[in-house]
Amino acid sequence: MAEVLLKVKNLSTLFRTEGGVVQAVDNVSFEVRAGETFALVGESGCGKSVTALSIMRLIPTPPGEITSGTVEFEGVDLLQLPGREMRAIRGSKIGMIFQEPMSSLNPVLTIQSQLAEPLKIHMNLSSSAANDRAEELVNMVGIPDAKTRLQQYPHQLSGGQRQRIMIAMAMSCAPRLLIADEATTALDVTIQAQILDLMQDVTEQSGASLLIITHNLGIVARYADRVAVMYAGKLREVSDATDMYAVPQHPYTVGLLRSVPRLDSDRGAPLTPIAGEIPDLTDLPDGCAFNPRCQWAVDRCFVEDPELEEISPGKQVACFEHASVALNV
Repeated sequence: MAEVLLKVKNLSTLFRTEGGVVQAVDNVSFEVRAGETFALVGESGCGKSVTALSIMRLIPTPPGEITSGTVEFEGVDLLQLPGREMRAIRGSKIGMIFQEPMSSLNPVLTIQSQLAEPLKIHMNLSSSAANDRAEELVNMVGIPDAKTRLQQYPHQLSGGQRQRIMIAMAMSCAPRLLIADEATTALDVTIQAQILDLMQDVTEQSGASLLIITHNLGIVARYADRVAVMYAGKLREVSDATDMYAVPQHPYTVGLLRSVPRLDSDRGAPLTPIAGEIPDLTDLPDGCAFNPRCQWAVDRCFVEDPELEEISPGKQVACFEHASVALNV
């Protein structure tokens, strides 16, 4: 088994708002192994992006606060590092691709300036060497006429080209871990596939691990080795990706899979949406947060919140009725 590169244990992050305390990440634990693609999946608002930002220590304080847990990267707890040491890790050892490149790239700096900056800071390259490396990176991510593009500004590029620049920037210093936070959400389907293939190729060539944060189960099926399903700030199922699709054991995972079209289903068969709505994180129901939407809920589910437990090697589920769910999928 490959070494554990990233180990998140009992991570909790909250936001203090006028409406109350929002427990965006609640006691989350998972591991990312060297060289693997790990997916964090769930509906909007479940805590996926906050988990990524917590790992990178980019939570705005106030109103946010990481209240507990550890984030070990290469054996070092990132949450305990002084700010200067953490800044040295961002970009060099851990790269992150954010959701919307137009708001992540600086509109008043050229592409060359933005690509060269981390190379100068983290790799101590001269301006000339950094510019040469920037051109190599633009070529690497498949953007033609690199010299011209480097002199342009973000608004002069298409959405797909901007996302490719973000990938080039994230991979510029050869990080060991790349975090892609909904990196293809704003792109059309064809460009999405190109960007995902590119991320996979780049990480495979460099031996880096890839943490994909998405709500798209098609992406998970094609690219992920392992997957964690998140709901209302907590992990509900962690599994090998193939096993999760074959035998899902949490009602929420079942609901996600039933709500997307399948090639092996009957033509014209209706999709089955998950009933109800995402709960208000300031006013969660007693017991399991999924109980108002769950067809398998029993009395115990309304008074107790199940813990994530290992039910077989590599398979963890937080559900009292997981055996019944697996039998009736």
